[in-house]
Amino acid sequence: MKSAKNILAPTSGPLRVAVLVLDDSNTLSFASAVDPMRAANRMARRRLFDWTHVTATGTPARLTCGIAVPGPALSRLHRCDLLIVVAGFHLERHATPALCAGLRRLAAAGATVAGIDGGPWLMAEAGLLDDRRATTHWEDLDRFAARFPRVTVLRDRFHVDGPVMTSGGAMPAIDMMLHLIGRRHGADLARRVAGVFIHDTRPDPDRAQSRAGALPRHSRLTARAAALMEGHLDTPLSIADIARRCGASARALEAQFRTRLGTTPQAYYLSLRLDEAHRLVTDTEMPLLDVALATGFASASSFARAFRAAHGTSARALRAGRGSVR
Repeated sequence: MKSAKNILAPTSGPLRVAVLVLDDSNTLSFASAVDPMRAANRMARRRLFDWTHVTATGTPARLTCGIAVPGPALSRLHRCDLLIVVAGFHLERHATPALCAGLRRLAAAGATVAGIDGGPWLMAEAGLLDDRRATTHWEDLDRFAARFPRVTVLRDRFHVDGPVMTSGGAMPAIDMMLHLIGRRHGADLARRVAGVFIHDTRPDPDRAQSRAGALPRHSRLTARAAALMEGHLDTPLSIADIARRCGASARALEAQFRTRLGTTPQAYYLSLRLDEAHRLVTDTEMPLLDVALATGFASASSFARAFRAAHGTSARALRAGRGSVR
């Protein structure tokens, strides 16, 4: 097996990149891989990144928006410095023996392999993340950890572990690509590329993903409480326990939630659980009783009442009526 080239080492030479695009990938995840490279080439006025698109079988990959991305089959790709795997939904279906073998073949030939959104799942299926540290989209973190026990799963926005790079979604992938540009060609170019996209957050691999995204109204106290809530959706903590862990009183915590977010800690916590329940109902085949348990409801009846009140329909009806819209 050939050792992977250190693609993060400073260099003036171009990087040969292949972007593997799978059906059902998000358009923004695809763009987050390609556009930073395009912008880096434009800002540097020379070709720093030389990329091509490939697909699983040679059939154009259809993104969730309907755009088709053409490219030769992965089996026809013989070498590259960096292989970026862009995936979204239906990961089990995409993780065919042929695709996993192709990923292993290119890694063995010395390619660094990077995953975006669902890409880390396919890398893990191929065994490329065994005994390594990695991340994936926050929606899949728990399932990912259960499915791949040899992987040390992180909540980081992106992570680099030797010859593998993983990111949690489209915005973290931009961070990952800016990190790559900065390490290879200097922080000044990375800043200029970030400026093209009006991206003003430092690409920090140690920054954790947030389920709800950036909420500027949060205070330090409510943000810490929200993180605890997000980490305990299946076994909800009491508000008193959350306050204690945050070093505050329950009254102070409630006052901060009302002032900053216009709601109570209880209502905020319940909305997080019901948002997760909605995702599990629409995006997975998990039995509804398991969805209830996974979001902290002790009974199917209490789950059903809360779900209908929050979403205006029953979980069963929502699942029965879901289509292919993503």
